[in-house]
Amino acid sequence: MANLTADFSQYILFIGVLAFVVSVITEALKKWEWFDKKVPTALVVICLSLVLCPVAMLGMMQYLKQPIEWYMVFASFVAAFIVALVAMDGWERVTELAEKLIKKG
Repeated sequence: MANLTADFSQYILFIGVLAFVVSVITEALKKWEWFDKKVPTALVVICLSLVLCPVAMLGMMQYLKQPIEWYMVFASFVAAFIVALVAMDGWERVTELAEKLIKKG
């Protein structure tokens, strides 16, 4: 059980750090007025997440010298949508969803 808790906290840390990075890059891109007018912010966030999450996962696996399995790549794309959700709507939305899903006993 302790290992599961440690793994879960690492996943949350991964999502949080990538959401922060996506938010920073998005804000930097929004400074370019021509880019901000032509491309919707939500599309920028989703595209950045879909690029950065697999790249971060591949980099992490390379650093840890672990083999890359197909399901890891798939999971990184699923995580990209979670990262995009957090980057777009912030932690309030994630907290609201967690409260609905996790019933307090």
